[in-house]
Amino acid sequence: MHSPSLADRSIAAYDAVTGPDRLQRLRTLAEALDDVRILHVNSTATGGGVAELLRSIVPLCNDLGVDTDWYVMEADESFFEVTKALHNGLQGSGTRLTDEMKATYRAVTGRNAAAIADEYDVVVLHDPQPLGMVETLAEAIPNAAIVWRCHLDLSDPTREHLAFVAEYIERVDHAVFSRSVYEDGIAVPSSSVVHPSIDPLAAKNADLDESTVATERDRLAPISLDAPLVTQVSRFDPWKDQFGTLEAYRRVRSRVPDAQLALVGSMADDDPEGAAVYDRVAAAAADDPDVFVLSELPDTAVNVLQRRSDVVVQKSIREGFGLVVSEALWKRTPVVGSTAGGIPLQIEDGRNGYLVAPDDVGGVARRVERLLDDEERRTSFGRNGRAHVRDGFLLPRQLVDCLEVFAELGDRDP
Repeated sequence: MHSPSLADRSIAAYDAVTGPDRLQRLRTLAEALDDVRILHVNSTATGGGVAELLRSIVPLCNDLGVDTDWYVMEADESFFEVTKALHNGLQGSGTRLTDEMKATYRAVTGRNAAAIADEYDVVVLHDPQPLGMVETLAEAIPNAAIVWRCHLDLSDPTREHLAFVAEYIERVDHAVFSRSVYEDGIAVPSSSVVHPSIDPLAAKNADLDESTVATERDRLAPISLDAPLVTQVSRFDPWKDQFGTLEAYRRVRSRVPDAQLALVGSMADDDPEGAAVYDRVAAAAADDPDVFVLSELPDTAVNVLQRRSDVVVQKSIREGFGLVVSEALWKRTPVVGSTAGGIPLQIEDGRNGYLVAPDDVGGVARRVERLLDDEERRTSFGRNGRAHVRDGFLLPRQLVDCLEVFAELGDRDP
């Protein structure tokens, strides 16, 4: 296992984006946890939402005085093929787990667990990849509270895959889900619901000066930031349904001939399907010069695209939470999103965007077209979206929720 290098962060820098009461609550919670050591474990340092969150959460916890580490698992492609099957199965459709796959999972998680030599009071295992470490950790650090942080959409898991992870879930001390519906049918000693958040000061979300926008405009060419632009930002994953977004865009083009579509994503180290999905999406879009399929853009370029798009789409079939929705809303860009996962918590239908059923391509097209035709509506939705995210989906709020969970596990009164 290894610890990613992290930049220093200061909680004081968030004064401008959140209220003083919330920052004071954070400092009070941190005082109650001043002798607690926390470890986060996940499977990739880059390319996924969990890694993005940890890059902000870990240094901010340390700045607050809460001793926090982050380890990334050491694993090869055979392990990630197993965990991708688990990921897909827990979201409703995955390949069968063979005995060999189960043995690979147990061997890799056991080896990684054995590499943790330090003592911790709380160990947070993110998603299915490190969950198999729970038994070894419970023996090696018997006084630690083991927390499973599930970021997936568990609204309709396959029975086989849920049964496999249930062997480990029942051994954790606490589980944290992104929505309450995800814990239905899962037996854990205790659980909490914590909505994820975006970091408003990270490069992907921070306000940009005109020189940065100009630089990124050149990088993004031949995309025009002056013509109608629809964007979807998400991993190249079948659950994100870039193909449905592409079909909706083609329907929009019949009425808005100068519209463009940007399908933007990243490649997570622990996702062996990503490159293949990217290739399929790129091939499906190859005959249209106004469709741009882009990967591995710098965060500032993604920021500019979300900020300068007329509409952002998030047409997920399954979605743990979908923070790209809050990213766009924070930048005052309206979003047309599906009703999957945590998207409806972020989109107020008819106020900052529109909600459609996950399979409703025509509904996406009609609502995108409505927004492209109405600048005043886009401006109003953008203003409402920024306010909605400020109230509920910025990092300081999530930090408060997380530290309250840790304080409760340690029976500490903040």
